[in-house]
Amino acid sequence: MSARREPPRARARRGQDGPEGDDEGLRRIAGTVAVIGYPNVGKSTLVNRLTGRRDTVVHEEPGVTRDRKELECEWNGRTIRLVDTGGIDLASDDAFGKDVAAQSRVAIAEADLALFLVDARAGLTPGDEEVAQIVRRSKIPVILVANKVDNPKNEAVAMADLHALGLGEPIAISAIHGNNAGDLLDLILERLDAIDGADHPERVANEIGVAIMGRPNVGKSSLFNALIGQPRAIVSDIPGTTRDSIDTRLVVGETTLRLFDTAGLRKMRKHRQDVEYWSEMRSLASAAKADVALVLVDAAEGLTDHDLHVADEARKASCATIVVVAKWDIQEIDLDDLRERLAIKLRQRPIVVTTSAVTSRGLERLIRTIEEVYARYTSRISTPVLNRVLKEATDFRQPPLVRDRRLKLIYGAQVQTRPPRFRITVNDRKLIKADWAYYLENRIREATGLESCPVIIDFVAR
Repeated sequence: MSARREPPRARARRGQDGPEGDDEGLRRIAGTVAVIGYPNVGKSTLVNRLTGRRDTVVHEEPGVTRDRKELECEWNGRTIRLVDTGGIDLASDDAFGKDVAAQSRVAIAEADLALFLVDARAGLTPGDEEVAQIVRRSKIPVILVANKVDNPKNEAVAMADLHALGLGEPIAISAIHGNNAGDLLDLILERLDAIDGADHPERVANEIGVAIMGRPNVGKSSLFNALIGQPRAIVSDIPGTTRDSIDTRLVVGETTLRLFDTAGLRKMRKHRQDVEYWSEMRSLASAAKADVALVLVDAAEGLTDHDLHVADEARKASCATIVVVAKWDIQEIDLDDLRERLAIKLRQRPIVVTTSAVTSRGLERLIRTIEEVYARYTSRISTPVLNRVLKEATDFRQPPLVRDRRLKLIYGAQVQTRPPRFRITVNDRKLIKADWAYYLENRIREATGLESCPVIIDFVAR
């Protein structure tokens, strides 16, 4: 084996970009590989190494990963779907231990191949034996991986005990340094090619990216599970249960959604710990990849300043915004008052939808609203219509005088969608006042039907 073969940097794939090099809209997935093992053996580090991205939260604290997270990597022109899982520790007294193990079992059941990671520096442990028993019972093909072999000279010693698991010849790697990562990918493709039915075509449709956002313990994972119809994310009353952003594809009729379940955003940044900080960074990264943000509000608690903070983060990420009042089966609130407060506090003027993850009430309406808002988000306003709106706005409210001079809007045109962006030529940018610019933004949004969407205006001098 070569001492160091690393996978190339892979770029994130978005359904909206379409497949590459495939006129029929199909791509082939070589297979699905579940990455499993005892806690803190380096599973997420390995997934980040193989994908060439830092899409999973990595920390020295055990048990950071809880839900299973699917990512894709490309190697030798082929696509492999990797499923990062939480550590399996059947003897753990952690509140989420059983749920994490259950998520890992589902990942194994749905995969074509398992990568079983063992910490070579720690040696074989009773926990590794328990994971091996689960793998044997599943009858799934497995590659045994000895991780944290940072020095090739120690390779033989580090792997000596692993033969006792009876899972075949182990491969030594260092996920953190990339040693033998390329050889591991070669072996994965070799094993997948030997499995009947592992390689399959998958249609790539235009996907609407939807990020489910909110403060901790507001019901994001419950809504995520209700929409996809299965317990994909761990749900608990303990705030901060979701540590990493996970995503899945949901097809509803002719519409394909890419749903992102994100960790809760905390308003007071000084209270965040290391894991919380990286969880929030992943949440904001998911929002940046999404087209529409579902900002959850707890019906039992009503709209809070924290909810408004989350909605503003969605706007900053250039997402269209839908405010989802969750737990509607428990408590109903005054929606007219809620809409009025949102119109005052939020620039994007979001639509409000009520839902219940328990009874599934409002979920179909929520899907329809996502489609409607996405259509606005991707719409294009004709230049004559936009300039008519600009004239009506200035006729209704003239720009203020600045040193005896007044701002004049000469010409406007839309230059971008997702989000809608407009370039307006003016006589002098120094005459622009923030209050009047916000007024103009709101008039454009109302006149062109862009409620729930961020509107970006670039003023350029003639």
